[in-house]
Amino acid sequence: MTTFGKDFVFGTATASYQIEGAVNEDGRGRSIWDTFSHTPGKVVNGDTGDVACDHYHRWASDLDIVAELGADAYRLSIAWPRIQPTGVGRANQAGIDFYSRLIDGLLERGIKPLVTLYHWDLPQTLEDHGGWVDRDTAYRFADYVELVAGALGDRVWSWATLNEPWCAAMLGYVTGEHAPGRRDPESGLIASHHLNLAHGLGVQALRAQTHSRVGLVVNYHQFAAADDSPEARDAVERLDAVANWIYTDPILRGAYDPRTIEVTKNVTSWGFVADGDLDVIHQPIDYVGHNYYSPTWILGGTNQAEAGSPWVGVDNVTFLPPKKPLSDMGWAIDPAGLTALLTRFHERYPDIDLIVAENGAAMPDTVDEHGEIHDADRTDYLKTHIGAVGDAIEKGVPVTGYFTWSLLDNFEWAFGYTKRFGIIRVDYDTQQRTWKDSARWYQQFLATRTL
Repeated sequence: MTTFGKDFVFGTATASYQIEGAVNEDGRGRSIWDTFSHTPGKVVNGDTGDVACDHYHRWASDLDIVAELGADAYRLSIAWPRIQPTGVGRANQAGIDFYSRLIDGLLERGIKPLVTLYHWDLPQTLEDHGGWVDRDTAYRFADYVELVAGALGDRVWSWATLNEPWCAAMLGYVTGEHAPGRRDPESGLIASHHLNLAHGLGVQALRAQTHSRVGLVVNYHQFAAADDSPEARDAVERLDAVANWIYTDPILRGAYDPRTIEVTKNVTSWGFVADGDLDVIHQPIDYVGHNYYSPTWILGGTNQAEAGSPWVGVDNVTFLPPKKPLSDMGWAIDPAGLTALLTRFHERYPDIDLIVAENGAAMPDTVDEHGEIHDADRTDYLKTHIGAVGDAIEKGVPVTGYFTWSLLDNFEWAFGYTKRFGIIRVDYDTQQRTWKDSARWYQQFLATRTL
């Protein structure tokens, strides 16, 4: 039996472009995801976030669901183009007012707000000037954070500067799978550094105006060697260097690991790192959030390098097929991988608290004749992964929170509306919300906090 203490924070999570809709209302500017999703062939079925879950108009009833769940906290993100339509200049008051109502609504319901400042919706105007490959974007981010912190900082429980910088940089600028859809390995590395710089500048802006917790959220990949060979262990280290350490080492240690530079030396000279950058990036933070869905098993010694790989500079690696059972995304369901990820992260960075900022599963939900969704597979996923967090805590890992992904079925990036991660079903034609069995299970679990 595992019981979580009263100080452990349980919540659920969403992201602005995935749920808000109302993309042309109240002065909101265009984001890179508006452009990308409206580009033919980029998103399954040509889906866009134009309406999504209509959360912009239904936020109050959605927060009632969070309260009914019994969640301690709710993780949301702010759409930068709602605050600065072109990414520069003074705040759009209508955007500030929307998020102010949202924060107040959470507090009125006794729910802690965890606010992510960048969950990928970069103003398109900034992308037109180079996006994250342009160093200036990091400074524009700091200006944006200053505006948000000045307006909301007295009421936000916890801040995350960035969500999954690896996805923003590597899927956005190397593989082209995500907005803005560029394909250039060096641009991905430059974007990674500028995202790190934006984080550091953002932390400085937050510390100047708030006394809240400050951190960031990463998708630290759980690479696992499929055998005990030196080649497999070396492959794990090389992948760690370009997918994991490239963000957390400068942020938590103040330097890029030499292996990161070595692995990528044929791609870039790293001349974009200016004097003083690492001092700015290496700001004291209170926690690191982890988004975990599935591990990756690998072998070394077989050359599978290919153009457009997100693992910039890495070759001689074999990625093994995911082990069954699989989610609807085709990802392996492996709760032990979450324990392993949290444990090995803590071993490398022992002095920082951790939260699980996203964890959940897309499943092939069906609605029965009574309008109910009996998603036992998702319920089991949540139950076993929360148990995996408990296992990590028993090993001495300082995990202090867990957030399900996602509160609602939503726009799942390049997959559009074909994948459902929500514990609450959304009928996209009517916008009706329906509790799935997994939501009822989570509600019952939160009442006892015992597995």
